[in-house]
Amino acid sequence: MDKTKIDWCDSSWNPVTGCLHGCKYCYARDIAKRFGGWDYAPGMLRANIAEDKTYIYPMEDYYGKAVEIQNGVIIADINDAFIIGDRKAAYPFGFAPTFHRYKLDEYKNKSGRNIFVCSMADLFGEWVPDEWIEEVFKACKAAPQHNYLFLTKNPARYIELENDRKLPWSDNFWFGTSVTKQSDNYTWFKDKKFHWFLSIEPLLEDLKNMDVQNPLPEWIIIGAETGRRKDRVIPRCEWIKNIVDQCKKYDVPVFMKSSLASIWGEPLIQEFPEGLRRQKG
Repeated sequence: MDKTKIDWCDSSWNPVTGCLHGCKYCYARDIAKRFGGWDYAPGMLRANIAEDKTYIYPMEDYYGKAVEIQNGVIIADINDAFIIGDRKAAYPFGFAPTFHRYKLDEYKNKSGRNIFVCSMADLFGEWVPDEWIEEVFKACKAAPQHNYLFLTKNPARYIELENDRKLPWSDNFWFGTSVTKQSDNYTWFKDKKFHWFLSIEPLLEDLKNMDVQNPLPEWIIIGAETGRRKDRVIPRCEWIKNIVDQCKKYDVPVFMKSSLASIWGEPLIQEFPEGLRRQKG
Protein backbone atom coordinates (compact mmCIF):
# COMPACT_ATOMS: atom_id res chain seq x y z
CA MET A 1 0.00 0.00 0.00
CA ASP A 2 1.80 3.13 -1.22
CA LYS A 3 -0.62 5.74 0.06
CA THR A 4 -1.90 6.06 3.59
CA LYS A 5 -4.17 8.39 5.53
CA ILE A 6 -1.95 7.96 8.59
CA ASP A 7 -0.34 11.39 8.76
CA TRP A 8 2.78 10.51 10.79
CA CYS A 9 4.17 8.02 8.23
CA ASP A 10 4.67 7.87 4.47
CA SER A 11 3.34 4.36 3.88
CA SER A 12 1.74 1.48 5.73
CA TRP A 13 2.70 -2.14 5.09
CA ASN A 14 0.73 -5.14 6.28
CA PRO A 15 2.49 -8.49 5.87
CA VAL A 16 0.52 -9.53 8.97
CA THR A 17 -3.09 -8.54 9.64
CA GLY A 18 -5.61 -9.26 12.35
CA CYS A 19 -5.67 -8.84 16.12
CA LEU A 20 -7.19 -10.47 19.20
CA HIS A 21 -7.03 -7.57 21.67
CA GLY A 22 -10.72 -6.77 21.19
CA CYS A 23 -10.47 -2.97 21.63
CA LYS A 24 -13.91 -1.38 21.28
CA TYR A 25 -12.51 1.62 19.43
CA CYS A 26 -10.55 -0.40 16.84
CA TYR A 27 -10.73 1.11 13.34
CA ALA A 28 -8.80 -1.77 11.78
CA ARG A 29 -11.44 -4.37 12.59
CA ASP A 30 -14.06 -2.36 10.69
CA ILE A 31 -11.75 -2.04 7.68
CA ALA A 32 -11.03 -5.78 7.67
CA LYS A 33 -14.75 -6.52 7.82
CA ARG A 34 -15.46 -4.12 4.97
CA PHE A 35 -12.72 -5.45 2.69
CA GLY A 36 -12.84 -9.07 3.74
CA GLY A 37 -14.73 -11.74 1.92
CA TRP A 38 -14.21 -14.88 3.95
CA ASP A 39 -15.94 -16.36 6.93
CA TYR A 40 -14.92 -19.42 8.87
CA ALA A 41 -16.32 -22.24 10.97
CA PRO A 42 -14.55 -25.09 12.79
CA GLY A 43 -12.92 -27.27 10.18
CA MET A 44 -14.15 -25.23 7.21
CA LEU A 45 -13.38 -22.10 5.20
CA ARG A 46 -16.25 -20.24 3.61
CA ALA A 47 -15.59 -18.00 0.60
CA ASN A 48 -18.36 -15.48 0.03
CA ILE A 49 -18.10 -15.09 -3.73
CA ALA A 50 -21.51 -13.47 -4.12
CA GLU A 51 -24.58 -12.91 -1.99
CA ASP A 52 -26.41 -15.84 -3.55
CA LYS A 53 -23.49 -18.24 -3.99
CA THR A 54 -21.15 -19.45 -1.26
CA TYR A 55 -18.33 -21.93 -1.74
CA ILE A 56 -17.25 -23.97 1.27
CA TYR A 57 -13.88 -25.74 1.37
CA PRO A 58 -12.69 -28.26 3.96
CA MET A 59 -9.47 -26.76 5.30
CA GLU A 60 -7.49 -29.96 5.10
CA ASP A 61 -8.26 -30.25 1.38
CA TYR A 62 -7.84 -26.61 0.35
CA TYR A 63 -4.97 -25.42 2.52
CA GLY A 64 -3.38 -28.48 3.97
CA LYS A 65 -1.23 -27.40 6.90
CA ALA A 66 -1.20 -23.70 5.99
CA VAL A 67 -4.19 -22.92 8.19
CA GLU A 68 -4.79 -24.09 11.72
CA ILE A 69 -7.32 -23.44 14.45
CA GLN A 70 -6.01 -22.11 17.77
CA ASN A 71 -8.64 -21.64 20.47
CA GLY A 72 -11.31 -21.37 17.83
CA VAL A 73 -9.45 -18.71 15.83
CA ILE A 74 -7.98 -19.20 12.37
CA ILE A 75 -4.26 -18.56 12.27
CA ALA A 76 -3.40 -18.35 8.59
CA ASP A 77 -0.09 -18.36 6.76
CA ILE A 78 -0.71 -17.71 3.07
CA ASN A 79 1.69 -17.51 0.15
CA ASP A 80 -0.46 -15.98 -2.59
CA ALA A 81 -3.02 -13.19 -2.82
CA PHE A 82 -6.56 -14.52 -2.58
CA ILE A 83 -8.85 -13.89 -5.53
CA ILE A 84 -12.55 -13.62 -4.75
CA GLY A 85 -14.62 -13.22 -7.89
CA ASP A 86 -12.71 -10.62 -9.90
CA ARG A 87 -10.92 -8.91 -6.99
CA LYS A 88 -8.19 -9.58 -4.48
CA ALA A 89 -9.31 -10.17 -0.91
CA ALA A 90 -7.19 -7.86 1.22
CA TYR A 91 -8.34 -9.57 4.42
CA PRO A 92 -9.41 -13.08 3.40
CA PHE A 93 -9.99 -14.19 7.00
CA GLY A 94 -11.46 -10.92 8.21
CA PHE A 95 -9.66 -9.81 11.38
CA ALA A 96 -8.29 -13.24 12.27
CA PRO A 97 -4.46 -13.15 12.56
CA THR A 98 -3.09 -13.77 9.07
CA PHE A 99 0.44 -13.83 7.64
CA HIS A 100 0.40 -12.53 4.05
CA ARG A 101 3.74 -13.99 3.02
CA TYR A 102 3.42 -12.71 -0.56
CA LYS A 103 3.68 -9.13 0.75
CA LEU A 104 7.13 -9.48 2.31
CA ASP A 105 8.99 -7.96 -0.66
CA GLU A 106 6.43 -5.22 -1.30
CA TYR A 107 8.84 -2.36 -0.52
CA LYS A 108 12.13 -4.02 -1.36
CA ASN A 109 12.79 -1.95 -4.49
CA LYS A 110 11.00 1.27 -3.56
CA SER A 111 12.55 4.58 -2.53
CA GLY A 112 13.23 5.26 1.14
CA ARG A 113 10.34 6.27 3.36
CA ASN A 114 8.93 6.00 6.87
CA ILE A 115 6.82 2.84 6.95
CA PHE A 116 4.29 1.93 9.62
CA VAL A 117 4.55 -1.87 9.81
CA CYS A 118 1.31 -3.76 10.44
CA SER A 119 -1.16 -0.91 10.85
CA MET A 120 -3.85 -3.60 10.55
CA ALA A 121 -2.47 -5.87 13.25
CA ASP A 122 -0.54 -6.09 16.48
CA LEU A 123 2.58 -7.88 15.23
CA PHE A 124 3.70 -8.38 18.83
CA GLY A 125 0.47 -9.80 20.24
CA GLU A 126 0.89 -12.89 22.40
CA TRP A 127 -0.75 -15.04 19.69
CA VAL A 128 1.74 -14.15 16.93
CA PRO A 129 4.40 -16.84 16.34
CA ASP A 130 8.03 -15.72 16.66
CA GLU A 131 8.59 -17.04 13.15
CA TRP A 132 6.20 -14.46 11.66
CA ILE A 133 7.95 -11.61 13.45
CA GLU A 134 11.38 -12.88 12.43
CA GLU A 135 10.37 -13.08 8.78
CA VAL A 136 9.04 -9.52 8.86
CA PHE A 137 12.31 -8.33 10.45
CA LYS A 138 14.26 -10.20 7.75
CA ALA A 139 12.25 -8.45 5.01
CA CYS A 140 12.94 -5.09 6.68
CA LYS A 141 16.66 -5.78 6.77
CA ALA A 142 16.56 -6.65 3.07
CA ALA A 143 15.30 -3.12 2.31
CA PRO A 144 17.46 -0.91 4.58
CA GLN A 145 16.57 2.31 2.71
CA HIS A 146 13.38 2.60 4.79
CA ASN A 147 12.64 3.48 8.40
CA TYR A 148 10.34 0.89 10.00
CA LEU A 149 7.94 1.91 12.74
CA PHE A 150 6.24 -0.73 14.86
CA LEU A 151 3.43 -0.35 17.39
CA THR A 152 2.08 -2.74 20.01
CA LYS A 153 -0.20 -2.81 23.01
CA ASN A 154 1.98 -5.63 24.34
CA PRO A 155 5.47 -4.11 24.91
CA ALA A 156 6.41 -7.11 27.04
CA ARG A 157 6.90 -8.95 23.74
CA TYR A 158 9.71 -6.54 22.88
CA ILE A 159 11.40 -7.54 26.12
CA GLU A 160 10.98 -11.24 25.34
CA LEU A 161 12.40 -10.86 21.84
CA GLU A 162 15.35 -8.85 23.12
CA ASN A 163 16.08 -11.45 25.78
CA ASP A 164 16.13 -14.04 22.98
CA ARG A 165 18.37 -11.72 20.92
CA LYS A 166 15.77 -11.42 18.17
CA LEU A 167 15.08 -7.67 18.35
CA PRO A 168 17.03 -5.69 15.69
CA TRP A 169 19.23 -2.86 16.95
CA SER A 170 19.44 -1.04 13.60
CA ASP A 171 18.93 2.72 13.49
CA ASN A 172 16.04 2.36 11.05
CA PHE A 173 13.93 0.27 13.44
CA TRP A 174 11.58 2.23 15.72
CA PHE A 175 9.62 0.39 18.40
CA GLY A 176 6.46 2.06 19.66
CA THR A 177 3.92 1.36 22.38
CA SER A 178 0.24 2.29 22.13
CA VAL A 179 -1.04 4.06 25.22
CA THR A 180 -4.62 5.17 25.75
CA LYS A 181 -4.95 5.57 29.51
CA GLN A 182 -2.94 5.88 32.71
CA SER A 183 -2.90 2.16 33.47
CA ASP A 184 -1.44 1.08 30.12
CA ASN A 185 2.02 -0.48 30.28
CA TYR A 186 4.69 1.47 28.43
CA THR A 187 7.80 0.34 30.31
CA TRP A 188 10.85 0.19 28.06
CA PHE A 189 14.53 -0.74 28.32
CA LYS A 190 16.68 1.42 30.57
CA ASP A 191 20.02 -0.13 29.64
CA LYS A 192 19.61 -0.62 25.87
CA LYS A 193 19.77 2.02 23.17
CA PHE A 194 16.75 1.37 20.99
CA HIS A 195 14.67 3.87 19.07
CA TRP A 196 11.33 3.92 20.84
CA PHE A 197 8.23 6.10 20.91
CA LEU A 198 4.72 6.35 22.32
CA SER A 199 1.51 6.57 20.35
CA ILE A 200 -1.19 8.01 22.60
CA GLU A 201 -4.16 7.18 20.41
CA PRO A 202 -6.94 7.24 21.11
CA LEU A 203 -6.46 9.47 24.14
CA LEU A 204 -9.15 8.20 26.52
CA GLU A 205 -8.32 10.02 29.75
CA ASP A 206 -6.08 12.65 31.31
CA LEU A 207 -2.49 11.38 31.56
CA LYS A 208 -1.25 14.22 33.75
CA ASN A 209 0.37 11.78 36.18
CA MET A 210 2.29 9.95 33.47
CA ASP A 211 5.94 11.00 33.50
CA VAL A 212 7.66 10.26 30.21
CA GLN A 213 11.18 10.31 31.64
CA ASN A 214 13.49 7.45 32.61
CA PRO A 215 14.01 6.51 29.89
CA LEU A 216 12.77 9.18 27.52
CA PRO A 217 10.87 8.21 24.38
CA GLU A 218 12.22 9.86 21.25
CA TRP A 219 8.79 10.82 19.99
CA ILE A 220 5.17 11.06 21.16
CA ILE A 221 2.15 10.88 18.84
CA ILE A 222 -1.27 12.04 20.08
CA GLY A 223 -4.62 11.32 18.47
CA ALA A 224 -8.33 11.22 19.24
CA GLU A 225 -10.70 8.34 18.70
CA THR A 226 -12.30 8.43 15.26
CA GLY A 227 -15.38 6.71 13.88
CA ARG A 228 -18.96 6.73 15.09
CA ARG A 229 -18.83 4.46 18.12
CA LYS A 230 -21.69 5.22 20.50
CA ASP A 231 -19.40 5.68 23.51
CA ARG A 232 -16.62 7.45 21.59
CA VAL A 233 -14.37 9.47 23.91
CA ILE A 234 -13.62 13.06 22.88
CA PRO A 235 -10.45 14.17 24.72
CA ARG A 236 -10.39 17.53 26.46
CA CYS A 237 -7.96 20.20 25.36
CA GLU A 238 -6.29 20.23 28.77
CA TRP A 239 -5.52 16.51 28.45
CA ILE A 240 -3.61 17.25 25.27
CA LYS A 241 -1.89 20.24 26.84
CA ASN A 242 -0.66 18.15 29.77
CA ILE A 243 1.10 15.79 27.36
CA VAL A 244 2.54 18.65 25.31
CA ASP A 245 3.88 20.27 28.49
CA GLN A 246 5.64 17.03 29.42
CA CYS A 247 7.15 16.83 25.95
CA LYS A 248 8.40 20.40 26.15
CA LYS A 249 9.82 19.76 29.60
CA TYR A 250 12.00 16.92 28.33
CA ASP A 251 12.49 18.18 24.76
CA VAL A 252 10.57 15.29 23.20
CA PRO A 253 9.10 15.95 19.71
CA VAL A 254 5.30 15.70 19.65
CA PHE A 255 3.06 14.96 16.68
CA MET A 256 -0.65 15.79 16.82
CA LYS A 257 -2.81 13.80 14.43
CA SER A 258 -5.38 15.63 12.35
CA SER A 259 -8.11 14.13 14.56
CA LEU A 260 -7.16 16.74 17.19
CA ALA A 261 -7.76 19.77 14.95
CA SER A 262 -11.30 20.43 16.19
CA ILE A 263 -10.12 20.22 19.82
CA TRP A 264 -6.68 21.85 19.79
CA GLY A 265 -7.24 24.20 16.87
CA GLU A 266 -4.85 25.20 14.13
CA PRO A 267 -1.97 24.95 13.66
CA LEU A 268 -1.38 21.50 15.07
CA ILE A 269 2.05 20.66 16.45
CA GLN A 270 3.51 18.08 14.07
CA GLU A 271 7.15 17.48 14.94
CA PHE A 272 9.39 14.59 13.90
CA PRO A 273 12.48 13.26 15.66
CA GLU A 274 15.75 13.71 13.79
CA GLY A 275 15.89 10.16 12.48
CA LEU A 276 12.39 10.33 11.00
CA ARG A 277 12.47 13.61 9.11
CA ARG A 278 10.19 13.39 6.10
CA GLN A 279 11.92 11.62 3.27
CA LYS A 280 11.61 12.54 -0.37
CA GLY A 281 10.82 10.04 -3.07
